[in-house]
Amino acid sequence: MEFLFGFWQFFYTNIFTKPQYFVGLIVLVGYLLLGRKWYDALAGFIKAVVGYMILNVAAGGLVSNFRPVLAALGDRFGLQAAVIDPYFGQAAAEAALKQAGHATGLTVQVLLVAFLTNLALVIFRKITKVRTVFITGHIMVQQSATATWLMALALGDNVQQLQFVVLLGIVLGVYWAVASNLTVEATQELTEGGGFAIGHQQMFGVWLVDKFAHKFSGKNDKKIEDLELPGFLSIFKESIVATSILMVVFFGAILLVLGKDYLVSVNGQEIVVMASKFKMATLKEGDNFFFYILQIALTFTVYVQILQLGVRLFVAELSEAFQGISNKLLPGSMPAVDCAAVYGFGSPNAVTVGFLFGVLGQVVAILGLIVFKSPVLIITGFVPVFFDNATFAVYANHKGGLRAASILSFLSGLIQVLGGAIAAGAFGLAAFGGWHGNFDWDTVWVGFGFLMQHFQYIGLGIVLVILLAIPQLQYSRNKEHYFLIAEDYETYLENKQA
Repeated sequence: MEFLFGFWQFFYTNIFTKPQYFVGLIVLVGYLLLGRKWYDALAGFIKAVVGYMILNVAAGGLVSNFRPVLAALGDRFGLQAAVIDPYFGQAAAEAALKQAGHATGLTVQVLLVAFLTNLALVIFRKITKVRTVFITGHIMVQQSATATWLMALALGDNVQQLQFVVLLGIVLGVYWAVASNLTVEATQELTEGGGFAIGHQQMFGVWLVDKFAHKFSGKNDKKIEDLELPGFLSIFKESIVATSILMVVFFGAILLVLGKDYLVSVNGQEIVVMASKFKMATLKEGDNFFFYILQIALTFTVYVQILQLGVRLFVAELSEAFQGISNKLLPGSMPAVDCAAVYGFGSPNAVTVGFLFGVLGQVVAILGLIVFKSPVLIITGFVPVFFDNATFAVYANHKGGLRAASILSFLSGLIQVLGGAIAAGAFGLAAFGGWHGNFDWDTVWVGFGFLMQHFQYIGLGIVLVILLAIPQLQYSRNKEHYFLIAEDYETYLENKQA
């Protein structure tokens, strides 16, 4: 038993929480199970790891470039508010747990139970109707921290550590399995049989967007990639040009509000926002302000392009290799991966549209909190405002075009702020400066948190019943094609058209 736990700890530390190696290992095993030569499997492993590392570099670059700008806004105007971002949410939850006297080092055990729960639900898919394995390790860690606080808040000291770990692991594992399973149909249709689902922070949101996007589409609305733009507007057909111009306007507005004098004054300094430190590398006295704005905006575009390159590289390998695992180990299963995996499908400009309208929605909601004197104020977090809303726009554009992508991203921005304010206040994390902030955690997890907080074990039972009922309802509405769409998309299309 000690050996097994030691192995799991090694696996957790070196592979599970490092998604590039986790995905690479899946590709390696998948190709070997498909009977590929060892050198082909090795090549697939390398391409998958490098592809995911490229994605991580891009995502990290986007976050590291944008987050200090948000921090500067907070510092410049003395804002004391909760930041809706999974990294801030994780830090806030860990601080709250520590202050309450709870152990914070349970993540390893919780994730083991959760992952095994997810695998069990897939193994018994004929009964559970679950088709997806959640493999986005770093997302699991973030969610585990916030969920641990919610459960600790609900159960207090009336539970043993082992019992706590098992209960939380089961709840999380069921959520990962069920929520990612919700995205199968939408993602298969978007990617034309890409062979993966979404395992991230906005899975219920993806399902909602896919279901309702067409209702926000006008009669003659077109997809973003099909728009015929007249005159100079035609340059916006190029994603690099469109993203760059729009980001110059967006970042230009923020940086003009901050002012050159302020940016010069904090150059090289460390500012603190909600216990998080940011090293400011902004501008020097002799630098040109316009070209500084241009540099920030174009750097954003560069990272978006790099992200899409990484996505194309690792998704191609994972989709093919996972067939080996699906055929030999977990029949009919699909991997649930980072939401950025869909950015290589549809219009590249959908990502920019989602981000900009999501920001607009968040700004409107924040102004609403200020006007109505909310006891909890919110600072925008980059991860929700970019990755949630860019993802929603990609799916919405596929089903409803530009109008749907714009409206639904805007509504998502509103929900992220308002739901985040409710959650941060209700669950006591506003005092620690953060909340998880992504769509699922501003909606369904707010409900789950209230159920657990007010009904304790009965609430946990209700949460599990609700979650486990969802794939059953999905299956009951599409018995004929439910498993086929995940197993063989081409045959699914043929049967559907027949």
